[in-house]
Amino acid sequence: MDAGFIIRSLNHDDIGDCISLSASVSWNQTEDDWKQIVVDPHNICLGAESGGRIIGTATAVNYGEKVAWVGMVMVEKTFRGRGISKILLSDLLEKLKSFKSVKLDATPAGQPLYAKFGFMDECLIYRMMAPGFRGLGARSRLLIPERITPGIVRGIVDLDDSVFGVGREKLIKSLIEKSPENSWFLKKDDMITGFVLSRSGRDYHQIGPVSALTFEGARVLIFRALEGLDNSPVVVDVPAGQEELIEWLKFNGFENQRHLVRMFLHTNPFPGQPENQFLICGPEFG
Repeated sequence: MDAGFIIRSLNHDDIGDCISLSASVSWNQTEDDWKQIVVDPHNICLGAESGGRIIGTATAVNYGEKVAWVGMVMVEKTFRGRGISKILLSDLLEKLKSFKSVKLDATPAGQPLYAKFGFMDECLIYRMMAPGFRGLGARSRLLIPERITPGIVRGIVDLDDSVFGVGREKLIKSLIEKSPENSWFLKKDDMITGFVLSRSGRDYHQIGPVSALTFEGARVLIFRALEGLDNSPVVVDVPAGQEELIEWLKFNGFENQRHLVRMFLHTNPFPGQPENQFLICGPEFG
């Protein structure tokens, strides 16, 4: 262990440092995002502390004691090159041995590190951004989104469970509670066939997750969510397999910013239904 830092669990008092750290590397997380992760006692969150402040982090969100979703692996620029990320990740994975699955969405910079720990590629995800939404060619007379109400939430959680591959009820409920005015769903014959959620970021609104049975349903849902953002800057994370959606987003002014790689450690027992996952929630949540 480098005498210049210690590794310890993160707590509520560290959130200010965590916000500063993610902002310093131009990530989009807000105070609410950090609280969602750090304050939950079921999650595992580690920090590297030096000089009384947090200069590196690594977190794992607990989805039903089955999947641990690794995220927020970062180190302050002035402390890089000292193996801190490797130590954080090693310590974190040691604490995740009881989980059946460990997954993450890696940046290009992080992918080689995760590969050294045994993570394997699952799919490519494109981060796309737009300074303002043009709203072309998306309305439908047949598919009309409805706002999510408390009586519908259980059905939304169940659909997300099927599509994502494991239950994440706490996250889905939190997203709806924080942005009820921009949480929408579709139904057919009293069955929920799709939904869209969104959240505010430090620099951009993020649309996602979006789950739907068809591309047309996903397109209509995303259009409805974007209408509620008043031409604000928007970011979306789109699985590469959703080619129709990617083309539609480009038509509406979205551009590729970078890519992520979804990875899993050793095995992937909860793949979900990737054909029905049109936008992910974000790399910190999957």
